[in-house]
Amino acid sequence: MTRRAADRAGQGGRIPRRSSATTGPDGRALRHIDRAERAATAPDGLRADPVALDTVAVLGSGMMAVGIARELLGAGLSVLLLDDDAADLQRARDHLDRRARIERESGVTGAAEATARLRTGNDIAAAATAMLAIVACPENPADEPGMFRTLERHMPAGAILASGSATTDFAAIGAGLNDPSRLLGLHFSIPADRTTLVEIARAPATSGTALATGLALVRRLGKIPVPVRPGKGGIGDRLTARCLEVADILLMDGTNPWELDEAMEAFGFAMGPYEAQDQVGLDIAYAERRRADAHRDPARRYIPISDRMVQEGRLGRKVGVGWYRYPGGGGKVIDPLLEDLVLEEAYFAKVTRRAFSDDEIRERLLLAMINEAAEILRDGTARRASDIDLVSVHGLGFPRARGGLIHYADTLGAAHIVARLQAFAAEDPAEWRISPLLLDAAKTGRKLADCG
Repeated sequence: MTRRAADRAGQGGRIPRRSSATTGPDGRALRHIDRAERAATAPDGLRADPVALDTVAVLGSGMMAVGIARELLGAGLSVLLLDDDAADLQRARDHLDRRARIERESGVTGAAEATARLRTGNDIAAAATAMLAIVACPENPADEPGMFRTLERHMPAGAILASGSATTDFAAIGAGLNDPSRLLGLHFSIPADRTTLVEIARAPATSGTALATGLALVRRLGKIPVPVRPGKGGIGDRLTARCLEVADILLMDGTNPWELDEAMEAFGFAMGPYEAQDQVGLDIAYAERRRADAHRDPARRYIPISDRMVQEGRLGRKVGVGWYRYPGGGGKVIDPLLEDLVLEEAYFAKVTRRAFSDDEIRERLLLAMINEAAEILRDGTARRASDIDLVSVHGLGFPRARGGLIHYADTLGAAHIVARLQAFAAEDPAEWRISPLLLDAAKTGRKLADCG
């Protein structure tokens, strides 16, 4: 078994396609996703040739950077992992070496060769040997402009500069470059080595060569490329954030993490929102919330439970405890102490809690994401509705047999969705503000798939 085959067999890997002869709703959903995947690999009008890649520099040493590095190594590329924090860099190197050792012992071919192609360093100047650099430091967005200026100074003239962040300010970064046409976004879903999606952001100055290089790399990694409008937070991150926002409200108001997770897994998700947070690390979302503090709508409820988790060191699987406990680094187990934490926060907030059924949980989380998806279509972050379906399936673990988020929404119908959102808005108008695109689709009888 190859490294890539082993990964895809694991959690979050790509689900094998069923026969297109399958009839009924599942068959239509599967054929829809098949068509969307084929369209994603053939962008219109691109005639430029990609830059040939042998070595890729990855800046960062966190989960995103390590996952990207592992994927690049698995695809036969040499990787230069760079970070000015020697301790963090050593932890990243140790993690990659440990994963490679496990693969060798499991009989995965090419694991030893992959380790030999990895180099680490503390000086960005070492990127001079690479034709592509990916800045994968989402926790330090303020440092990005300086990193890109330094990369441009040291890398070859034709090298491509990519940001791994969905919220990159391309205008600010491009203004500091001599040649902003080299700049694009390559936003890998986290964990990068367990998902099959890369959102590609093309800034106004991005050249055809830069875009072609990004697309060629994504295909080489065996992933699905989805174009997104830069600077809007991407598709996957916005859907995830909206899901977690409503999940946290349900958590405060009467349920617990494992009930929420079980409800979504019963729908067909690869894992629920809280287990997924544990896999990624709660500090990632915490950092995003801090960046959003200045722009947060004061009329919307803010649930502090996730913040308290981080403050108490419950960062997820990497430290052995998050929303679940992971004794000995093994599988998750329910932590009864967490119920006490939630009940305490509800008491402080003067919330009268009530029970939520699995159907209520699923409906609220799914309709929240559908409402956000409508906004993603309306503001042009997504080029077309099927791209949102691809992101939901390949980045969020949405069940493939349901065809993706927009396809599923159209099986419910816009009129039904709006009616249910109106019922939720009666409880909390700010939290459940309905997308104008959804309202228009309900009024005209249009499908969401035809709105983008």
